[in-house]
Amino acid sequence: MPKTVPVAFEPEFVLAITKIFEEDIVFNRTLGLKITSVTPLGVTGAIAMRPALVGHPSYNRIHGGVISAALDAMGGLAVLTAIGARHMDESVEARLHRFAKLGTIDLRIDYLRPGIGDHFVLRAEVLRLGSRVASTRMEFLGADGKLLSTGAGAYIIS
Repeated sequence: MPKTVPVAFEPEFVLAITKIFEEDIVFNRTLGLKITSVTPLGVTGAIAMRPALVGHPSYNRIHGGVISAALDAMGGLAVLTAIGARHMDESVEARLHRFAKLGTIDLRIDYLRPGIGDHFVLRAEVLRLGSRVASTRMEFLGADGKLLSTGAGAYIIS
């Protein structure tokens, strides 16, 4: 999708995919993943730190699996929004139905710094949206904006 021609999503589309990712995907609810922004060019989210997410009790560091799962979810959300932008001629329901075909086929996470903080910010964007596979880049940041982890994902979309 060209990054020079952004479109605006209908509020119904944004509300529906937010509900899917925050409530309907139970594991995302377990993570405490909250969607903060949905645009055709990228998505952002947040996770508040809590005891259930601790991976190293001595340092109160977030578990690497939480980071990986959250970045994977955000990559998938970015793909869904890119697909939604590509098919603006379809109804909201038809675009949401395309989500059923989405699946992760490859995921790479680089842990750059310890995940220590009271909340975290996540960002994701689609690098390439093909007819069958989408490639994404994701970021996991501390509350101060410092980059803690990065991710790259490939998703099957057909």
